[in-house]
Amino acid sequence: MVILRRCANMQGMKPLPRLLNTTVAALLALFVMATGGHADEAQLDDLFARLKEADGRAATRIEREIWNEWSKSGSPAMDLLLQRGRAAMAEGRNEEAIEHLTALIDHDPAFAEGWNARATAYYNVGKFGPSIADIAQTLTLNPRHFGAMAGLGAILEELGKTERALEVYRAALAIHPHLQGVSEAVKRLEAKVAGTDL
Repeated sequence: MVILRRCANMQGMKPLPRLLNTTVAALLALFVMATGGHADEAQLDDLFARLKEADGRAATRIEREIWNEWSKSGSPAMDLLLQRGRAAMAEGRNEEAIEHLTALIDHDPAFAEGWNARATAYYNVGKFGPSIADIAQTLTLNPRHFGAMAGLGAILEELGKTERALEVYRAALAIHPHLQGVSEAVKRLEAKVAGTDL
């Protein structure tokens, strides 16, 4: 806004009214957020197509590429908050992670990975309700988020909701057939459900 005022003064014009400057700044911010760098959907579409056909080793590499795409907020400041949140979780400082990730979500509520990471931090401290709420938001923003689905399946399993957990795990495997630990969870829960039916 200062630059606009200086340009107007240099040309002998009156400065733009404050309301116009505020409006232009707000519209510019919205434009930058709308065109900014969340994950590249075309690249993700290709990665997901390859993931379904991949063998175990290739699937691990493709999964890593997907996580890298999901981790792109388009803002160095938001990326830093995500990194700090993840680092705090890795060191067992989950409450601190929640603070970093809440700041990230407050600044960029459309960034699905912020919600997913905070869901993990909530899960780590045993707050299943907030974790499930954040998973729901993650899946609203990113319906292919197999990590969020796996997390939801784990929570449902811990809560004794076996059939719902099995349903969620199967949905995750439909997206990522080689998702680590989930195939085993499906087999375990299928056996449990079959035993219940007898």
